[in-house]
Amino acid sequence: MKGELSSLLVQPETSIRNVMASIDSNLQGIALVVDDAHHLLGTITDGDIRRAILSGISLDTPIRELLARKPPVYQLPVTAPIGSERSVLLALMRERSVRQIPLLDSAGHVAGLATFDELLPREPLALQAVIMAGGFGTRLRPLTDDLPKPMLPVGDKPLLEYTIEQLERAGIQQVYITTHYQPEKIIEHFGDGEAFGVDINYVTEDQPLGTAGALGLMQRPVEPLLVMNGDILTRMDFRAMLSFHRKHQATLTVGVRQYDLQIPYGVLECNGFYIQKLHEKPTYQFLVNAGIYLLEPLVYDYIPAQRHFDMTDLIERLIAAQQVVASFPIVEYWVDIGQPVDYDKVQEDKRNGKI
Repeated sequence: MKGELSSLLVQPETSIRNVMASIDSNLQGIALVVDDAHHLLGTITDGDIRRAILSGISLDTPIRELLARKPPVYQLPVTAPIGSERSVLLALMRERSVRQIPLLDSAGHVAGLATFDELLPREPLALQAVIMAGGFGTRLRPLTDDLPKPMLPVGDKPLLEYTIEQLERAGIQQVYITTHYQPEKIIEHFGDGEAFGVDINYVTEDQPLGTAGALGLMQRPVEPLLVMNGDILTRMDFRAMLSFHRKHQATLTVGVRQYDLQIPYGVLECNGFYIQKLHEKPTYQFLVNAGIYLLEPLVYDYIPAQRHFDMTDLIERLIAAQQVVASFPIVEYWVDIGQPVDYDKVQEDKRNGKI
């Protein structure tokens, strides 16, 4: 328990960026803010981090500032004594609409964490998943001369296998894989998916149709559809994304990642010939498309048949039609393997136990 607790505990001066790393490593969706004696000062959830990102708060901000921004009703965390009965904890979680409860000893020190997922087994997610695995992986040649990019090995198994295992753990049972380049390599490895605990069907593109056009080859779903690029490695919480999608009544929810761009020069603000202000090597923050989407069946009305059509085209079409397109910040581990340097990174992360 002591080792498990260490990944949950953070200090008030810890940056939001480092708290993100703690939440990603502990896989509980929460960090516990404590003083030097491990007295609980507050809690920060992955949802708090996402709201901060969407508000434009710098990831280098101390977490104490994020605690202070919480509405007063949420600043005092919900807790329970260590050893509390399962039924009591579940009732408290339902009453207070929380999924984690810090457990305290008689002196008020953090002694454990109760989570809804541990107390009540998860039901299957009412989602089908589509993995886009038809690309040529041109930027990764010669590695992709004889393999489709999603089949590149990470450690001792293909990249795509990590994604399928994650979908299975999340309770997603129906998986579609779109293929085009060397589809036999993917089909031979995964078959019908039985060995991986899921039901896999393949959608073959005779010609590349883009990241959204391939969806037109599938029967229109009756429930939300999770769509992922096949060259992504992530530990994101699909249940949290679905909850966010429903809460915001979105037609399409796009997984986004904060990207920091540092300018290696002094940036000048000018009014004509005159310098008004100097920013020395500033960092600008952007939200970038992370290649993970949740879409409602309605989206199929906006996808043309048998035509190359990318997700960016779909997003623009939905916005033009005044449909709700929401952004869901991914605070967990995420890497888009588009370049050799990205592939080297995930291999190193695998060796270091981050994957």
